Amino acid sequence: MTQRRLAATERAALVGLVTGALRRADAEQSLDELAGLAEAAGAAVVVRALQERATADSATFIGKGKAQALALACAEAKVDVVIVDNELTPAQLRELQEVVGVKVVDRTQLILDIFAKRARTREGKLQVELAQLQYLLPRLVGASSALSRLGGGIGSKGPGETKLEMDRRKIRTRIKVIGDDIDQVRKRRGQLRERRDKALVPTVALVGYTNAGKTTLFNRLTHSDAVASDALFVTLDPLVRRVRLPDEREMLVSDTVGFIDRLPHALVAAFRATLEEAAEADLVVHVIDASHPERERMIAAVMRVLESVDALTVPRFEVYNKIDQMTPDERAGVERSDPARFGISAKTGEGVPALVDAMAAAVALDRQRVTVELDPDDPADAERLRWVFRHGKVVAQVTVGRRTRIDADVPRRLLGHLQRPATETTTTPKTSRARKARA
Repeated sequence: MTQRRLAATERAALVGLVTGALRRADAEQSLDELAGLAEAAGAAVVVRALQERATADSATFIGKGKAQALALACAEAKVDVVIVDNELTPAQLRELQEVVGVKVVDRTQLILDIFAKRARTREGKLQVELAQLQYLLPRLVGASSALSRLGGGIGSKGPGETKLEMDRRKIRTRIKVIGDDIDQVRKRRGQLRERRDKALVPTVALVGYTNAGKTTLFNRLTHSDAVASDALFVTLDPLVRRVRLPDEREMLVSDTVGFIDRLPHALVAAFRATLEEAAEADLVVHVIDASHPERERMIAAVMRVLESVDALTVPRFEVYNKIDQMTPDERAGVERSDPARFGISAKTGEGVPALVDAMAAAVALDRQRVTVELDPDDPADAERLRWVFRHGKVVAQVTVGRRTRIDADVPRRLLGHLQRPATETTTTPKTSRARKARA
C-alpha cells in the first residue's frame, strides 16, 4: 500500500478549538504538541489559530466565519495543509477543505502518517496499514484524494456494483487479510514468550509517553544502540534485549511504542499485538518525562492505554526520567510528591543502578542460599541437580555415598521449583504463573 506522507516542503497551519470546560491554556499546550507532531511528519508550521465556541460546528468544525478567515490567512502565508487538533467527521473534513481551499488533515490522520513514515518492519507496516484502512472506510464518500493513497487496483467498477461499493468491498477484504496476518504475528509473539518462559527469564517492559526517554533508558540498560531521538514516535517496532547483571543474573527488557494523548483507537487496536508485551511482562516500568510541565496529563494518557490492553494488573514502577534537566527545587518537589518514584537520568546514568537493583528485586532475581540433598541415581533428582547448576550458583558440593549435598545461591523467584522435578518447572508458562501471582 502506498502511504500518503506530508512532504518536507509543506507549510502547515494548525487549528485548535476551545470548547466547554477546556481552558485556553490547555488548548494552547495541545496545539504545541500538535506542532511537534507536524514537525515529526516533515511540515513547517507557519500559522496557528484557536477558535472559541460552545461546541464544534457540525459543518466546518470551527464555524464558517472562522473558516473563511483561516482561508485568507492560509493564502497569505502560502499554506499547503491545514492540520486540525481533533478528529473530524467525514462531513467536517470535506466542508472545511472546500472553504479553505487547501488540503485538510485531522490529528488522527497526522499520527497515522507519522506511524507510516516510521514503521520499518513488516509487522509495523501491517499494523499501520490496518489502522489507516479502518480510518478511511467511513470517509469514502467524496474522499477521492484519500483513495489515491491506496493505489493499485481500487476503483475499477464491477458488474452490478457502484464504484463506491467496490471500494468499500475491497477495503473490507484487505482489512480481513491484514487482520489475519496480525493474528499470526500475535501467535508468533506468544510462542517467543513461551520460549522465554521455559528459560525462566523474567521480562521488564518499558512504557511511557512518546519522547519520554524510553529508548535512551533501553540502550543504557542493554548496552544497545537502538535509534533514540528528541522526536515523537521514533520507536514503533518493539525491541527485546537481554540484560546480564555483573553477578550473572539475567532479565529481558522490551522497548515499546510511545503513547500519546488521544491516541487513535484504530492504532491501539492495530498495535495490540505489540502492546501485549506490556500486558504479559513480569514488571512494567513507566518512564515519565519529569521535566515536562504537562507530565500529569501524559501519565493519565499512558494509564488509559495500559488499561485498554489489560496491563494495569502487572506490577509497575513509575520512573521520573530527565532529572538532569530539572532545577534542584524541582527535583526536591518531585521527591516530596511521591518518594516511591525513582528519579533518574537515562542520558547521564544518574539513578539507573538503583533502578536496576529495584527491578531485579521486583522480579525476584535476588538470590537466596539453599542447601539441597540429592540422589544422582534417581532420575528426578538428577534432573533437579542439572536445574540447580543451570539456574543457580553452586558454592559447595559434597558427595557421600549415594547422596550429594549442594549449597547454591538460587534466584528467589525460582525457589518453588526446587520442590518439583525440573521437567515440570521448565514447561510452566509464565502467563499462568503471573495470573496465579496476581490472583
